[in-house]
Order: sequence, then structure tokens, then C-alpha cells
Amino acid sequence: MAPPPGKNTGNAGKAGRSLGRRSMLAGAASLTALGTLGATTACSRVSSARTGDGGDLLERLKAQGTVRLGIAGEQPYSYIDTNGELTGSSPAIARVIFGRLGIDNVQPLPTEFNSLIPGLNSQQFDVVAAGMYINPERCQQVIFADPEYEMRDAFIVRKGNPKGLHSYKDIADKGAKMATGVGYAEIDYAKDAGVKEGDIKLLPDQLAGLLEVQGGRADVFAGTAITVRNVVKQSKSGKTEYTDDFVPTLDGKPDLGTGAFAFRKSESNLRDAFNEELHKMKKSGELFRIMKPFGFVEREMTTKTAKERCK
Repeated sequence: MAPPPGKNTGNAGKAGRSLGRRSMLAGAASLTALGTLGATTACSRVSSARTGDGGDLLERLKAQGTVRLGIAGEQPYSYIDTNGELTGSSPAIARVIFGRLGIDNVQPLPTEFNSLIPGLNSQQFDVVAAGMYINPERCQQVIFADPEYEMRDAFIVRKGNPKGLHSYKDIADKGAKMATGVGYAEIDYAKDAGVKEGDIKLLPDQLAGLLEVQGGRADVFAGTAITVRNVVKQSKSGKTEYTDDFVPTLDGKPDLGTGAFAFRKSESNLRDAFNEELHKMKKSGELFRIMKPFGFVEREMTTKTAKERCK
């Protein structure tokens, strides 16, 4: 998911992620219903009995048979489909890894992206499964598994790209009307290129962005390459297209966002067990096979580590 690399601790993150208007509205209704479920079940949370030796959450989850996933409802990372079912690359990975750890059920608890880390640390759920970008500020609040992907950015523009927008500098230089998602990393990327924060229109999701561009109310919607590709392809809009992907900059340096699962700092045993299975899947190619149906391409796989990204 495309979360902000800077102040906002709330993706996707790059991050990112049934895209007709009717489908999206149905998905939103499912999110609302499941969000209510999350609120009513929050009282069942229990704190870890051990915090100084890596925690005992893994053992407790095995006994319970269920792990609660904090998700933010962005395609293709984690979302509820039109049938009310949990889907996306992160839940697909979670089902495999937690199943191999002896935890057969995953329970989605949707929330606002900005509420994922606070919700995790207040034990509303056990793990963040939302393609959350790793950055040093977040690493002060949670611990990450190693990332499963790295992501470039791309734009939704009107057919033919009449303003020739291929980078954030193009947006700034040409005074183009830009839109992006609430809490997206693209806000900081645009500011780094000279776009004024007050000139960036914030929208709830990528479909709203496509409609904004299609209707001429924005010249460009910025998002992760996979989010942008998917919404244009699946909407079958004849009035918009997506640009080639590119590496954005932050503080004047190239910045490839990397998305990963997040855990409470006290639960390193669970994170380490998760990482062990994740590394096996990377080595065998299974991870890419799981992620490919959600629109990921092979060059978006990564061998970077959370430790590298937390520096």
C-alpha cells in the first residue's frame, strides 16, 4: 500500500489496493459491516503474558486457532470483495503462512489506514496485513516482517495524457491539478518535487481518483503502480489510461517503497516465525505465484530486509 514515508503513520503504501462503481460500493458496505464486527469483538483482546522474551502470542494464536488481521480496504493489498469475503495479496499470504504455523483461521478487522498501528498496539488485532510501507518512523512503533514487494509509482491520466505528465516534477512544473489518496506516500513524493500540499486533492480511494480524472476535475491521480494499473484495467474506462511506472524521490533521493506485515514490538517470536516461512516462500517462488493473480509483476518482488528499510 502507499502509506506516507514521513509524518503520517497511517498506506497502500507501495502501498496501493470488482472496481465498477456498484462493486466498490458493495465492498464498502462489507467493510462497514465488518468494521462494526471489529468494534464489538475488541473486548476479547488479551495482552501478552510475556513481553521481555519475544512474547507468547504465537502459542496463544495456535491455541485459539484464529489470527486477527488489521486491514485497510485497498486493492490489491487487502480488502473485502463484493461477496463479503476477505481477499487481496496480504490475506492470501497470511492464510498460507499462518496455516503453516498451526493457525487455520484469519479474521479481518477493517479500519482506516491511519488507525492500523494504533489498533495493533492497543491489541484490537494481532497483525497488520495491509501492504504497509516500512519506514524508520514506523519502525519506532512496530516491528516488521521482511517486505514481500517493492513498488514504483504511476499516474491515472486522461486518454492520450494531454498534459504529458510522467513525474511529480511534471505536475509541479505544469501546474497540473493533482489528486491522490488519503494517507498515501504520494503526498510526500509530490511535495518533494515542488507541488504545494494545499494543491493536492485527497480522495478516499483509487476509483474515486479515476472518476475525478475522467470527469476533468483532476489532471492526474497518483498512486502505486499496481493500484493504478488495476483500477484502469478493471474499470474498462475508455477515457483514462495509466502512465509507465517510475521511481519517485524523497529528500532528493530515489525511493522504492517496500510493503510488509507489521507486528507489536513485544511479539518478535511471532514475527520471526512468520519471517521464516516467508523466506521459504521467496526461495521457492511460491510468494510470487500467490501475488501474481493480484496484479504484481516479478520485478516488484524484493530481497530487501526490514532492517535495511528501518535505517
